[in-house]
Amino acid sequence: MMFLRRILYLGYYFKQLNWTLLRKFMRHTSRQYGVSVFGQWWQIITCSLRYNISLLEFYQFGFIHQPSHARATWAGTGTMYEFQRIANPPSARTLLSDKRTFYNAYKQYFRHQLFTLQEFEASPSRVNELLRDHPVLVCKAASGNCGRQVAFFNTAGQTADQFWNFVSAGKFDLVETFALQHPALNALSPSAVNTVRIFTCLDDKNDVRILGCRLRISVNCKVDNLAAGNLAAPIDEQTGVVSGPGVYSDITRPDESRHPVTGVSIVGFQIPFWPETLDLVRQAAKLHPQNRSIGWDIVITPEGPGLIEGNHDWCKLVWQLPVKRGLKQLLPQTK
Repeated sequence: MMFLRRILYLGYYFKQLNWTLLRKFMRHTSRQYGVSVFGQWWQIITCSLRYNISLLEFYQFGFIHQPSHARATWAGTGTMYEFQRIANPPSARTLLSDKRTFYNAYKQYFRHQLFTLQEFEASPSRVNELLRDHPVLVCKAASGNCGRQVAFFNTAGQTADQFWNFVSAGKFDLVETFALQHPALNALSPSAVNTVRIFTCLDDKNDVRILGCRLRISVNCKVDNLAAGNLAAPIDEQTGVVSGPGVYSDITRPDESRHPVTGVSIVGFQIPFWPETLDLVRQAAKLHPQNRSIGWDIVITPEGPGLIEGNHDWCKLVWQLPVKRGLKQLLPQTK
């Protein structure tokens, strides 16, 4: 039964595969390790079936140079799907996957405001108030993720009609006020709001376990997602200090100890308001325990931390790549 399920997963991985990126990784691996394309295909397929990973994760996890005992420690796409389906049942996920529902459920932990189009239609004057009071508005799709379906509307000199045309053209159904990040993070990378990602899991006693803390860092990009070509770096849970270089999900790009644009040191960077940030996620994780493992995105503002969103299908790459080791043993159902 398990082997059949792995075969089905393999078919899904082929269906979703970014072939351009795969060929890029294959060429890099051939040059770096002298492994033929045929040899790589053999390892990719066998590792996918054995370790429950996608085809690209073979490269991103560094399997080409790892022994079998090290490969077995990594949580790939299949493992995460099975874990998250148990930890965050489909019937409970709407609380997290729909940004409108999430905002209403966790509003007390936000530092910015979120509005639906229905709210604007019910109170048209609110659009003019936002255009007057906020230089930038963030337009999103309620179910969007990985930085997709996000656009920024600069309000200077714009009218309500121009705003509605922008929202309609982008098929957006949510508008947020812009969350201003802390000056220290702005100095590190001003191109986007650089968020802290903290992974939590509730144990059998409903106590909060923190599975890892990461800083997502934009690189000349309006979003900070790893999938958009940006960096992720490990944060020491006890101190809030970035403890290692930023890494890309593209294996052809080197790690960055300093930001490649601003030159600010990534290693040793102190996250502002760190105790308050940990307190926030520990409180939020217990608020709706029907979802037991969440990847929280937190903005650090000049006044303190605030929630951006919570992810039921949080990213195994952001979790594991920055610490350069597999963390599957931390998932309760996979021990």
